[in-house]
Amino acid sequence: MTETVHIVGGGLAGCEAAWQLSRQNITCILYEMRPQLMTEAHNTSNLAELVCSNSFRSDDSSANAVGVLHEEMRRCNSLIMRAADASRIPAGSALAVDRHKFSQKVENAITTENLIEVKRTEMTIGQLSPDAKIIIATGPLTSSRLSEEIATLTGHESLAFFDAIAPVVYTDSINFSKAWYQSRYDKNTDKTTAGDYINCPLDREQYENFIDELTSQEAIEFKHWEKNTPYFEGCMPIEEMARRGRETLRFGPMKPVGLTNPHTKERPYAVVQLRQDNEAASLYNMVGFQTKTKHSCQKQLFRKIPGLENAEFAKLGGLHRNTFINSPRLLDPTLRLMQQNRIRFAGQITGVEGYLESAAMGLLAGMFFANEISSKLQQMPPQTTALASLLSHITNKEHQETFQPTNINFGLFPELPNHINEHGKSIRLKGINKKKALSERALKALANWLDGN
Repeated sequence: MTETVHIVGGGLAGCEAAWQLSRQNITCILYEMRPQLMTEAHNTSNLAELVCSNSFRSDDSSANAVGVLHEEMRRCNSLIMRAADASRIPAGSALAVDRHKFSQKVENAITTENLIEVKRTEMTIGQLSPDAKIIIATGPLTSSRLSEEIATLTGHESLAFFDAIAPVVYTDSINFSKAWYQSRYDKNTDKTTAGDYINCPLDREQYENFIDELTSQEAIEFKHWEKNTPYFEGCMPIEEMARRGRETLRFGPMKPVGLTNPHTKERPYAVVQLRQDNEAASLYNMVGFQTKTKHSCQKQLFRKIPGLENAEFAKLGGLHRNTFINSPRLLDPTLRLMQQNRIRFAGQITGVEGYLESAAMGLLAGMFFANEISSKLQQMPPQTTALASLLSHITNKEHQETFQPTNINFGLFPELPNHINEHGKSIRLKGINKKKALSERALKALANWLDGN
């Protein structure tokens, strides 16, 4: 009888881990505490519910680290990528999905797989047998009981940061006498359309007034246990960005580059972009507009943006506390807890940031456990791949003292050797040429690795 792996957490990482185990004929039980115990951020009890953005970011595998990770996961038979591709909606060169359709695709695949049993209950390590093989994939919203158990088990307190949610607007409430459809530099998913994004322009005076009002808004109060928790730099609330400098937003989520206002034939001073949030295109989310501002203030503030004067909101911005462990201190290179190697961690709780990064750790945890149970030689992904680069970052012992959550980026990839140009001179590749070379090297290495497995 084959061993059973117990997976705690039915998010992207847990579902991906279960899927990878089932592909290797390993049985598993997937525990999801919702709806028995809901979180501050989830709205449903669905497996793989997308809590924040509906975007998986760039899908360009030729010169973007995120796109390379997408393609590597596709080639590794990722359930999350299969569901994302099947529920894709227009978003320029990015991969955005219809939230409900995506979650339903994942849930259908998991619940109809005979080797995966789903149990809707809160589960902790102590409730399982002392020799049970476990994957902890509870993500950033781990229950308090399990968080306390992990802290006790590891001997180290969990680290934490805040993550923020952007508002979602009903499309038919947007004023298109001021707003317009266009993707930056006209990089549309469908070239027959005007553009994948809705743009709301601000002139200089409007932008300055918006910054003044934004930075004066009343914020959601911290709970006493949250006060010393740092924000994650990649998901900073807009009011915090604005307090760093009046131009910060104009060079961040409100940058006007690559856009021309068809109403004025000019480039706006600043712009708010909205990205399609569901397949019916009836909802659009405000890109990069995660906020901690009180709900009672948000409608009044955002309706001062040209084009959103009469905006109706399906969801307002919010903030929730994310927890993660110090993975370089606690985990080995195959994501096993060094104190108890029958336990692996996967997903955002390991200190990766982003939907696909979280799912990637679930994919690897599932693969590693499958190899271990089947007594196969543990074949690590090549160091030059996106998968290995991300894995190395969160398990590298040199990062113990400075460890912070990270997205996949080319800075994590091993350096390229110098390139010999047509004149026989050794040069170091830079810019787009370097990105293309890193992407090509990664996908070639992954192909060779998969052929050998």
